[in-house]
This record gives sequence, structure tokens and C-alpha cells, in this order.
Amino acid sequence: MNIDNKPYRSIWLGEDGVSAEIIDQTKLPFALETVPLKTLDDAAEAISSMKVRGAPLIGATAAYGVALAMRADASEDGLDRACEVLAATRPTAINLRWALDEMKTELKALPQGARVAAAFARAAEICDEDVETCRKIGEHGVGLIKAHADKKLGAPVNILTHCNAGWLATVDWGTALAPIYRAHDEGIAVHVWVDETRPRNQGASLTAFELGAHGVPHTIVADNVGGHLMQQGLVDLCIVGTDRTTANGDVANKIGTYLKALAAKDNGVQFFVALPHSTLDWSLNDGSAIPIEERHAREVTHMTGQLPDGSIATVAIAPEGSSAANFAFDVTPARLVTGFITERGVTPATEDGLRLLYPEQRKQAAA
Repeated sequence: MNIDNKPYRSIWLGEDGVSAEIIDQTKLPFALETVPLKTLDDAAEAISSMKVRGAPLIGATAAYGVALAMRADASEDGLDRACEVLAATRPTAINLRWALDEMKTELKALPQGARVAAAFARAAEICDEDVETCRKIGEHGVGLIKAHADKKLGAPVNILTHCNAGWLATVDWGTALAPIYRAHDEGIAVHVWVDETRPRNQGASLTAFELGAHGVPHTIVADNVGGHLMQQGLVDLCIVGTDRTTANGDVANKIGTYLKALAAKDNGVQFFVALPHSTLDWSLNDGSAIPIEERHAREVTHMTGQLPDGSIATVAIAPEGSSAANFAFDVTPARLVTGFITERGVTPATEDGLRLLYPEQRKQAAA
């Protein structure tokens, strides 16, 4: 996507051919800085510290992490250790495990001497595949926005999203934002309500940043405003992403998503979840089995921002001594989801709907 008319991906192979480059998302929106990943530990730290975040991008970064690890130790033990280290960085996003499985399948079948080149090649393929997957999500999802645009006779279609599920959360295009970018680029009038997404403010800092860079009209709102907007008829539809979706259609996404889905259901607002195949966890049939990451309390009790002099500071926003809980995700039951937007099309949020789009999974289940 574009920043000052320059196209960017969120991760790419460095000019040296043996490192990966990322945008350090912890510095956005106040500074656009890139960081080289040269070792396994660099990749693991980038994921755990949220220099990269978003389920598809976490998977892509993990793939490059394995490739970087192979440069140091391409043995069976080296491969197993790399996957173990990377798997421990973020527990909720299933794309991480998917990407590691892809890398292991590719590399274990090869002699040790061929693994480095093959690892970098497969990591690049995973990135390219993600771009194409997200492009197709946009292609299939734009019809939902067009349907509302036709009814509104030129007035902007108001879309509410939560957290960041744009190109910064993937390699390019995004999941939930891909249909919005497609609609904007086709000349459809859209306006996005951007939840701030406490406690890390991915909506205010990342979604608003990339929408603004691409020229998409948007308004940042506090997380608790969504229900009011829906009551006032100011939201036409909601589109969010997901970090893991179970076979029955339950959705784990950034904390606060469940409350938006409840408000949407109560107000008759369509609630769509955009997802690539790599975010589907066919091994689980109930969202209650999804592990929910608990992050450091400091993310709740402190906030980082820009001071009037341009400097960046982290300040306390809670009284010293108060404890804080920081659950990073919640689970939205399938009954609250209108449908899924995937690279293969749009489907109801049911197991039958998902398996209709992915019939190979139906065969595996039968076996």
C-alpha cells in the first residue's frame, strides 16, 4: 500500500539477501522506521514486542525467522529449536503455527545443505501468497460495500472496524480493510469509524495511519462509542479481522470485538469477519478452547504519545499500586457473525459454510 505515494509491504527481503526488513509498528504513527531482522532472536523479539503484529504478518515473520535460523544451524535440532522459539512468542494467532508447519514440511524433506535457500524461498512464497489472498478478500468483500452504496445513492457507506486489520497486519492489502481499499480505489464513497482499540491503540495509531496515507476518509472514536453510533444509524456495516477462527465459526479477535458484535446484533447491523485460510483452526470446534494471551499490565496502566515539543513519552494513566489485567483477545460466537469474507468468497458464519468454501477440509474430517 501507499505512504506518500511510495508502495510498501510490511515485510520484505533485505537488500543483502540474507535478512528481512520490517516496519517497526511500535514507532507508528509518529515515525516510519524500518528494522532489519538478521537472526532467529531478532524475529522472535519483533513478534513478541509487537514490532510486527496481525495474525498473517506474524506468520510471515515467523517464516523468515526460520530462514534466518537455518543460516546459523540447518540441522534437524536447529529447525526444531527455531520453531519452538517462534511458536512461544504469541499464543492466540493460529497463522504463527500454520507458517511454522509450512516451513517444517518444506525443510524436513530436504538435505541440510539445501535448507537455507529453500527456507528463504518458501518464506518469500508465503509473503506473496498472503498478498494475493488479501487481494482476493478485497475482491470478494467489495460487493458487500457496493450493495450499501447502491441504497445510499452516493452518500458514504459508514463502516466500523476494530483494531488494525489492514496492510500493516498482513504483508499487503489487509483483511478487514482490503474491501474498503478496493471500494475507495473504485470510487465508492466510504467512511471508516476507527475504534481506538485500547490498550495498545492499534486503531488510533495504525489503522488511522494507513487509511490516511491511502486517502480513505475516517474518524477515530473511543472504543465505547460503537454502540451509540449503531443506535443512531451511523454504521452501515462492521468489518473486523480475526487471529483465529474455529471450525464452527467462533472468532478470536482483539479484545472488544465481542462487544461490537453484541451491539451490531442488537441494532440489526451486519457484522462481517474477514479472514484468510491460514487463520482457520480446523482442529477446534469451540472458541472457548482458544488460548487467550494475557499481556503485561503496563500496557493498561501507561500510554505512549507525542508531547507538544515533538518528543515521544510514556506516561502513567492509573494510580500507582492499582493492579491491572490485560486480556489481549476475546471470542465472538458464530451466532453474532453475519458472515465471513475469505479469499474464496463470502459465506455464512457456520461450519457448513466454511467447509463449502474449503471442501478439502470436509474430506479430511471424514477421513
